[in-house]
Amino acid sequence: MEKEEYFLKEITYIKNSKYKENIKVLIRHLPDYFFHMPASSTGKYHPAYALGDGGLVRHTKVVVRIGKELLENNSIGNIFKPEEKDILLMAMILHDGVKSGIPQEQYCRFDHPLLASKLVRDHREELTLSDEEIDLLCNAIEAHMGEWNKDYNGNEILPKPSNRYQKFVHMCDFLASKKFLKVEFDAMNDIKD
Repeated sequence: MEKEEYFLKEITYIKNSKYKENIKVLIRHLPDYFFHMPASSTGKYHPAYALGDGGLVRHTKVVVRIGKELLENNSIGNIFKPEEKDILLMAMILHDGVKSGIPQEQYCRFDHPLLASKLVRDHREELTLSDEEIDLLCNAIEAHMGEWNKDYNGNEILPKPSNRYQKFVHMCDFLASKKFLKVEFDAMNDIKD
């Protein structure tokens, strides 16, 4: 299976064809391990559906689905322009894409949001996005950890969400990590409706 095929359903949530093509390019650059690892190696920070083989992909799908539903809700999503909604969906697809670093390390990299942002910027020449679009995409990815922005030594490494884009991506990721969330998946790892 090609890497972008894991997210065919989520790509359909993106309206603009330019953004659809760009997210496919970026998904192709995600490390192979992303498609097979659990969202949490210990199970401490994610619900059961996000554990085991493919757990990180399932977690990502839930983040994107929460985002899609909220962006389609006029009371919530009306603060974003259509192109901003598409870029936020792209950020949600990519947010944990380099969770164990490049090359893969044994454990989750605390700075993985910065590594995912770097992956986008490193492939800038392959994209048809403007500098402003890339900045928005990377900015939303970099702050997705929210208040959990300090490393194990207490050093502030990651930015805290400070604008509506960062706060939105963080909120969707935060909600998808709650253990009370019960989500069912079909054999293709798509969320059952």
